[in-house]
Amino acid sequence: MYVLLCGFPPFNAENDNAILNKVSKAEYSFSSPEWDCVSDQARNLVGRLLEPNPDLRISAEEALSDPWFRIMLGETCFDKPLAVSTLENLKHFRVYNQIEFLVNFD
Repeated sequence: MYVLLCGFPPFNAENDNAILNKVSKAEYSFSSPEWDCVSDQARNLVGRLLEPNPDLRISAEEALSDPWFRIMLGETCFDKPLAVSTLENLKHFRVYNQIEFLVNFD
């Protein structure tokens, strides 16, 4: 959900160990400009999904019951439009992951 809303992963660093360190500490941010157009309700849901403690993290079923999802799925109302940079980030993320897959596949 984080990637879909901003176009890049929540945990990014120069190497795998640094990424895993950020994951274990739940070190992520809602940086500008991508997150400027995302509602507080969506940010709250993302934060609940990225909770590092599995006992406190919400389940997929709970996430789908979140008020933000109910609004998005139940009405024709949409959240604020995505930042243009979010779409560019998603394109880059897709291309990068294709390259990464090909490198790891060999």
